[in-house]
Amino acid sequence: MDRDRAIIEHQLGRPPRGLINIEVRCPWGYPAVVRVAPLLKEKDEIEPFPTLFWLTCPILREQLSRLEERGVIAQLEGEIARNPDLRERYFEDHRRYAQERFSLLSPEEQEFLQGRGWLEALRDRGIAGIGDFRTVKCLHAHYAHHLARGSTIGRWLEERFRFSWCPPNDIRCHEGEPLARADH
Repeated sequence: MDRDRAIIEHQLGRPPRGLINIEVRCPWGYPAVVRVAPLLKEKDEIEPFPTLFWLTCPILREQLSRLEERGVIAQLEGEIARNPDLRERYFEDHRRYAQERFSLLSPEEQEFLQGRGWLEALRDRGIAGIGDFRTVKCLHAHYAHHLARGSTIGRWLEERFRFSWCPPNDIRCHEGEPLARADH
């Protein structure tokens, strides 16, 4: 896990926070999606963290960033508004995500969250902490969820766009190579 942690730090440009485990690896064996604890505990600070799955693969992050820049989120939200079947499947993805995230909390952590007024943030909010399930906050979070568990938005993206891993002659996660800092 130390080597994986170093690679994830290399991918993100910072140490990973709240790392539970690696959910998905790329074809070259490097971490691509990690699962993150719903409560981040650092030093004397505790904060809720609603993003359960974090995309670490730099090439996938770049591809999704380009889609966001092209306005794909607005296109997707329009499709969700027009298509009741897509909308219901998407809402169900949010509910399952929230349920999985909440199941990781101990009774003591739930009590702590209740006392701070943070319980709803981890119990009721969806993918990446979305409160309004009609919206899409971040393609990176949705695609990480898709790779880890399968999702409506991930399938929608894959039906319309071609994603690729690193080619064998340009593997981006070799230790020691500079990588762009992760925004998502």
